[in-house]
Amino acid sequence: MRLQAKRARQAALEPEEAVDPRAIREAALGLLARRDHATRELERKLEARGFETQAIAAVLTELAARRFLDDERYVEHFVSYHAGRGQGPIRIAAELRQLSLPAGIIDRHLDAVPDWPGQARAARRKKFGAAVPKEFRARAKQARFLEYRGFSAEHVRAALEGEVAAED
Repeated sequence: MRLQAKRARQAALEPEEAVDPRAIREAALGLLARRDHATRELERKLEARGFETQAIAAVLTELAARRFLDDERYVEHFVSYHAGRGQGPIRIAAELRQLSLPAGIIDRHLDAVPDWPGQARAARRKKFGAAVPKEFRARAKQARFLEYRGFSAEHVRAALEGEVAAED
């Protein structure tokens, strides 16, 4: 209940402050100081604070021109970070699409990751160990894990079958 009251107070801005570029800029820079944001994500947060949509757009355009806000950089870091954590391209792309980022930027940065099958193998090895199981149930469990992490069927197959040949 307290959180709802806090949010209601945040959204209750004076009409002059809701369109004040300085107040919007300060709020945006405060959010950007904590972490990088996608343009649409930052816009939503500012709207939730009660700022006027048209005034937000003008400030975000200014911040993008000054490169404080850069969707290309955001996607590059997002893909790098999540791939490093063992997530696959399907899951990463889905999360980026939820932020309303352009598909071209997402695809370009996902294609820049050199070895998705290798990423899938590493994620499988980290969770289940080096030995690839031969029994169906254990292989299915590992395949489900990799699919949940966002790897395609091709990547899962490479992670499970590629190492069986190496064991023999």
